[in-house]
Amino acid sequence: MRSEGDSWDINTSVGSTALFVATARALEARKADPAAVDPYAELFCRAVGGDWAAVLDGSLPGHELLSSDFGQHFVNFQGARTRYFDDYFSGVVEAGVRQVVILAAGLDSRAFRLSWPDETTIFELDQPQVLAFKSYVLSQRGIRPTAERREVAVDLREDWPQALRDAGFDPARPSAWIVEGLLLYLPAVAQEQLFAGIDGLAASGSRVAVEDGVPMPQDAYDAAVAAEVEAGDDSRNFHRLVYNEQHAPADQWFGARGWTATVTPLADCLRQLDRPVPEPDTRAGQMILRNSLMWAVKG
Repeated sequence: MRSEGDSWDINTSVGSTALFVATARALEARKADPAAVDPYAELFCRAVGGDWAAVLDGSLPGHELLSSDFGQHFVNFQGARTRYFDDYFSGVVEAGVRQVVILAAGLDSRAFRLSWPDETTIFELDQPQVLAFKSYVLSQRGIRPTAERREVAVDLREDWPQALRDAGFDPARPSAWIVEGLLLYLPAVAQEQLFAGIDGLAASGSRVAVEDGVPMPQDAYDAAVAAEVEAGDDSRNFHRLVYNEQHAPADQWFGARGWTATVTPLADCLRQLDRPVPEPDTRAGQMILRNSLMWAVKG
């Protein structure tokens, strides 16, 4: 279970979820028609080894990422989500924004795999051990960022706006923000603080993109946590890592503060890519239905 002030590396707690998602991105990249290709996702998984490498080798057929009822839909989800935010950054570049902030950067490799104009600075915020792992894996293979990349080792429940400014972020210039795979790991009060931090640092013309989600019904959430505890398998403890809280829908919060927001339900993203949408009464279907993707521009 989560606790106040808890921390993690890439193999533990919230950090391990980045490997789960990276494995999904690696599986997506192998498709004949991938929605998005992250060429570094597999490197991270193989650097850790164990089950993550076994899934990619096909030697762990019972793993849920390889299942037809959940795994294939989760991989589609990650492909669609990655594509959405990649397209968002294409728009950011076209708009002339040259400051990018990746909150809870995890194993996001956009600073390395996307093309960025000169004078672009990318700030990556996350736990220090997570940032160190990513940098080590890529630097050992001679992979360099395609823009100026600055690591900001900070817990997002702390004063990350000051840490960002200390790293050279200029709040007087437009900026582009991404909140991907993050909100569910924050309590509602920290979500509000995160949004307020973005709004307070974002100059006119700034962009923000958010993966948003409606919490599970409380009884369903409690049952899922109880099932994980009873199973006693710490490698599958997703529900024990999330807070299942929502301060406010992101589009409404930012919209009330002068941002113009556009929301796309995750199911619509899948349909646009000709990917199947699971039935709503399934675990995968509920996951898809609860999620939406939003981007907004500050007036």
